[in-house]
Amino acid sequence: MLLDTLKSDVFVAMKAHDQIRVDTLRFLISAIRNAAIAKYGAAGEEAMKDEDVLDVIKKQVKTHKESVEAFASAGRDELVAKERAELAILETFLPKELSDEELKVILAPLMTTGEKNFGLLMKTAMGLVAGRADGGRVSAMLRTLTQ
Repeated sequence: MLLDTLKSDVFVAMKAHDQIRVDTLRFLISAIRNAAIAKYGAAGEEAMKDEDVLDVIKKQVKTHKESVEAFASAGRDELVAKERAELAILETFLPKELSDEELKVILAPLMTTGEKNFGLLMKTAMGLVAGRADGGRVSAMLRTLTQ
């Protein structure tokens, strides 16, 4: 289970004296625990599935990307470097992103359905890519394919 992997990685990072990895993983585990309590109540971590953990990781990645942009625009280079380091650690736990060509191959059959409602197309497309591509990329690819 992914949560168990994260917990064991904390101990490995502690033994290696990799403080930024320890801090990042502890913060992530804390966010996962909070999500578990919010979603499953008393069952907590035991009820968490890998999909739930991946959702939390994706949210953390998105937050870190936004922080990098905000700190860069404010000229806080030391914070940009810290956020990028944490972001790199978090991204190692996400599934591999689809390339543009792979995404195009997956989304091309949707164009043959004749569906005109972009919202329904997006819903179907996001189900097909199953978290292996960002919603913005999927939306942009759908728009280019529908033209």
